[in-house]
Amino acid sequence: MHNATSGAGARGALTPGTLALVVGVLLVQLGFLLSYIGSFHHPEPQGIPVAVVAPQQAAERLDNLPGHPLDPTVVKDERTARDRIERRDAEGAYLMNPRGRQDTLLTASAAGGPQAQALRRIAEGVAADQGRQVKVVDVTPAGKRDYESLTAFYLIVGWLVGGYLLASLLGVVAGTRPDRPAVGALRLAGVAVYSVLSGLGGAIIVDPVLDALPGHFVELWWLGALLVFGTAAVTMALEAFCGIVGIGIAVVIFVVLGNPSAGGAFQSHLIPPFWRAIGEWIPTGAGTTAVRNIVYFSGHGLTTPLLVMGAWALAGALFLMAGSLRRRQPGLSLPI
Repeated sequence: MHNATSGAGARGALTPGTLALVVGVLLVQLGFLLSYIGSFHHPEPQGIPVAVVAPQQAAERLDNLPGHPLDPTVVKDERTARDRIERRDAEGAYLMNPRGRQDTLLTASAAGGPQAQALRRIAEGVAADQGRQVKVVDVTPAGKRDYESLTAFYLIVGWLVGGYLLASLLGVVAGTRPDRPAVGALRLAGVAVYSVLSGLGGAIIVDPVLDALPGHFVELWWLGALLVFGTAAVTMALEAFCGIVGIGIAVVIFVVLGNPSAGGAFQSHLIPPFWRAIGEWIPTGAGTTAVRNIVYFSGHGLTTPLLVMGAWALAGALFLMAGSLRRRQPGLSLPI
């Protein structure tokens, strides 16, 4: 009798919905491994935009290096080259000295330490092949408490985690789909308040507490608020249409795909083409770029990242409200 009851309970636990969730978790896990290892296992410079102050023939030599690690643009002088770096039109600059045998490489480690190191290795190789030497000048270094300019990435990841965890908790406690638009609007309002507090907390941690990204408190606060709100709104919208599976989809977007392509550990010109192509269009990458540009590059190059984050936030809010108008149908969420 006891064994029969136990067997029935075990069979009852193995519902199609439960099995589907287990398979889904396995696929997300394998996707995590593939995405992280695939993007990071062999960083290789590809088409890094650089300004070049040199004769056209020398610039063409840089453009034709094996593997195409550089994408050079000839400019008239060092001042123009520095301005292109500051405005985020170039990641470095190669200045050839026509009256001597020592050239100069300008880098910006604030945009990412590994990328600056890659430029240095390339420049030293080019100079050695020509019997020349190269002096490296870091024109925009990362802060003393911001090793390899990684703080921006981890700040964004922390904000993103808060956003989708909040949305996931609301889905578990209050249901994955608001049953009417007023409830959806109330959730968005609550998330907005949380986002402002989350952005404030992150800015406090990286500025007055740790002094990792000092001097831009207000800008980082509101950037964080936008990012958290967008992440939570998108997650809630996915839950409204896909049930609990929506949480997994959010993890795939923001973590499995977003983190490796964000330019944190390795910048976009060091990772394979797929991750490089998607990175700036996911909030993780857009946010990382925005923080670095705010802190180190006088706010240049912010238009695209802010538009990307704003578009995700608006889309999440609109789709959540649309989901609250749908009639509840069987099969929107998987039974456990």
